[in-house]
Parts: sequence; C-alpha cells; structure tokens
Amino acid sequence: MDGNGRWAKKQHRPRIYGHRIGMDNVQKITLAADRLGIKVLTLYAFSTENWARPKEEVAYLMNLPVRFFDKYMPTLIENNVKVNIMGYLDELPQKTYDVVKKAMEQTAQNTGLILNFAFNYGSRKEIVTAVQELAKEVEEGKLKSTEIDEQAISQHLMTAKFKEFGDPDLLIRTSGEQRISNFLLWQIAYSELAFSNKNWPDFDEDDLKNFVENYRHRDRRFGKIDESES
Repeated sequence: MDGNGRWAKKQHRPRIYGHRIGMDNVQKITLAADRLGIKVLTLYAFSTENWARPKEEVAYLMNLPVRFFDKYMPTLIENNVKVNIMGYLDELPQKTYDVVKKAMEQTAQNTGLILNFAFNYGSRKEIVTAVQELAKEVEEGKLKSTEIDEQAISQHLMTAKFKEFGDPDLLIRTSGEQRISNFLLWQIAYSELAFSNKNWPDFDEDDLKNFVENYRHRDRRFGKIDESES
C-alpha cells in the first residue's frame, strides 16, 4: 500500500494525513476483495525497516491499528472477515500489541475473507527466523538436515497457517514503484506481479477489479511449458 506520503504532499498536507486516508481505504478495498471472492488479502502496513522513519510518523503508524479497529471492527464482523496480523508483534508498543491481539481474538471464529496485515514484518527476517527454528530442531534431534526441503521452510513461515493460500497468486504494488521491498520474498516465487501508478489513497474497487480480471487471463506455468505449444 505505497504512496500515502506522496499523496498527502500533492494535497499540501502532512504525511500522516495520507496515512489516515490510506487507513480508510483499507476498509473499502477489503470489502471489495471480499465481494470478488478473494480468500486472503495481505496488506503490507509496516515493515521492519519503517522504524527508521521520523519518530512522529512512526508513533502515528503505531496508533493506526487502534483507530482502524475501533472504527471498522463492527463492519469487519458483519462481513464475516477474519483478521490476522503477521510480523514481530512482541516488538510493538504495548497498546498496539493489545489492540491487534484483540482484533484477532474477536474475529477468530469468522470464516470469510482473511484480512492479513503484515505489521512490523520483513521477509528476510522471517526467513532467518524459519532457518533458526529448523536448525534448533536439528540440534534437538527432531529433524535431520537432509529433511529440510521447500515444504519444511514454508511450514515455518508466518503464512503457513493459510495452508494452500500461503503463497499469493497476485501481488499488487501501488504508487508506480516497481520493487518488492522485502515483502513475502519466499512466498511470491511464482506470484503474478502488477503495478499501479496510483497512490494507495486513490486506489479503488475498480482498480482492484481490473487487476484481478487481468490476472485471470494470465498464463501461469510455474516453470513448465504449455504442451500444446511444444
């Protein structure tokens, strides 16, 4: 969800204003994704590198989950949305931690779209953590090093709980930037990539529909070839 700050600058407003409007757009896009039948919507909300931003902006971002769930939790529950937060949550301020844990608990029994926030998340750190966990299992004699394969690594990533939906089919980045920025590096090995020139606050339901429709017409081969063309 890139471009909140640049959007605000164009409006001659502070960056935090862009984050507030971007927060409101999360609710709109979530409901749009649900209507499209999407199973898991993962939104990159705060990276492990974002702590380097100005303290005022970081403090505002840490308070956004409080404002978001206070405002939109009734709508999420009404629409059977299940909230998940993945990242290094133990490093969050206590108030932020309490709010995200409560949001997950309140929607734990919901069976609809999974709204997955990547918050204080970084993919390289996630992979390192997975490798460390596997190494510990080897040290404890629970696992042989030769048993470490792609499946074993995937099962130790934060997306493992989504099972067959752990690897995204489609990755969309807004704001015109064309880079991954340490997001789901393992999981997007065969994801389709799409880039929007719109900043996140301007990204709407029609944009999402268009990207999904474009995705439906892509030929996903996963490294194989189409036998009919050989």
